[in-house]
Amino acid sequence: MKGKLNHIFILKLIAVLFITVSCGSDEDSLQRIDQITNFYMKNTAGQDLLNAKKAGSFTSYSVNDNNGLTDSAPVSIPLKMTTDSLYYFEYIRGARRVILDSVSPENKTYRSNLTFSLNRTVNGQAVTVTDVMEIRYRWTPSLFQVSEVLYNNQVVFTKGADEPNAINTFTIIK
Repeated sequence: MKGKLNHIFILKLIAVLFITVSCGSDEDSLQRIDQITNFYMKNTAGQDLLNAKKAGSFTSYSVNDNNGLTDSAPVSIPLKMTTDSLYYFEYIRGARRVILDSVSPENKTYRSNLTFSLNRTVNGQAVTVTDVMEIRYRWTPSLFQVSEVLYNNQVVFTKGADEPNAINTFTIIK
């Protein structure tokens, strides 16, 4: 009887060890995600164009996903403010990502395309400025990150695959 209990104990110990080893996580299998983008808009004199209280700044805006399933595919991009009272857009997600290229099954580039309609008053007249932004993402099994941002077809931000996670911040000069 004592021998039988020893065998049961040993089998249970082996089962616990097997479960512990097989359920362990491999840090290499985790994907690093780096997709938050904050961007400011200023004129050439340095004025914050997102502060609606300042003359010449934009008073309202809307954003549309150009890759959306319909022509009208609004994207919510909140307007936030720093402790220094500077306004900025915080884009995390919302627009559809489409494949731009696929170097291999384990190295792909995706893109999101957005149209910004920025409204302001100039000489008493309502004016809408339409701008476009393309956000490119790098995807590998271990990484998903913003790799490049183009604003009106001009590169305004780039990030290498080996750079650490951080909020991707840049300024648009209009």
